[in-house]
Amino acid sequence: MKSFEKLLAENKAWATEVKTEDPDFFKNLAKEQKPEFLWIGCSDSRVPAEIIVKAAPGEMFIHRNIANQMISTDFNCLSVLQYAVNVLEVKHIIVCGHYNCGGVKAALNRQHTELMITNKWLLHIKDIYRLHKNEVDALPTEEQRVNRLVELNIIEQINTLAYTSIVQKSWHEHKRPVLHGWVYGLSDGLLNPLITLYPDFEVDNIFKYDFKTA
Repeated sequence: MKSFEKLLAENKAWATEVKTEDPDFFKNLAKEQKPEFLWIGCSDSRVPAEIIVKAAPGEMFIHRNIANQMISTDFNCLSVLQYAVNVLEVKHIIVCGHYNCGGVKAALNRQHTELMITNKWLLHIKDIYRLHKNEVDALPTEEQRVNRLVELNIIEQINTLAYTSIVQKSWHEHKRPVLHGWVYGLSDGLLNPLITLYPDFEVDNIFKYDFKTA
C-alpha cells in the first residue's frame, strides 16, 4: 500500500469508528462550527494542534505557518483572525511555537540563496533577534540561543496581535478574546505558557486605535 493510500484507508477506519461510537457525530458536526479557540501554530509536522491538546473536531479554528508568525501585512493570517474574532467570536487566541524550531534556527543563520521567499518570511524573526541580540548571544549553546529566540518570537507575536485593529475593536466592544503565547516541547510533549494578555491590557499609545463609544 502506498503512503497516500494508507491515509485514505485510515480515514475510512476512523470515520467508521467514530460513527459506531456516536451515530450522529458527523450529522451534528456538519451543522455549524462554534470553536472557542483560534490556534496560530507552526507548520512543523511534529506539532499537530488538536492532538497535543486532545481537542475534538470543531473545538479549534486553526492557522499554521512557518515559525507561527502573526505578521500585520499577511492578509492570509489577518483574514483568519478577522473571521475567528468577528464571525466565530472565539474567546481565546493561542499562538503556539515549539522549541528547536527549524524556522527560528534558520533565522539565526545566513540566508539561503535557494530559499528566497522563505528568507523574506524569516526576516521578521531576524528583526526580533536583532532587537534582543545581546541577550540571545550571551547564551552558551546554539540550542539555548534558538530556544530563547523561540520564546521571544512568541511574545512578539502576541504583542502584534494586540496591535491589530481587529483585536482592539473586539476588546473594546466585547471584552474578548484573551491572548495566550505558548511553547511546545518536542522532547517532553508539554506546553509552556509564556504570556497572557487580557482585554484590559493597556496597549502602547503608538499602537492604539481610538474607537468612539456609540
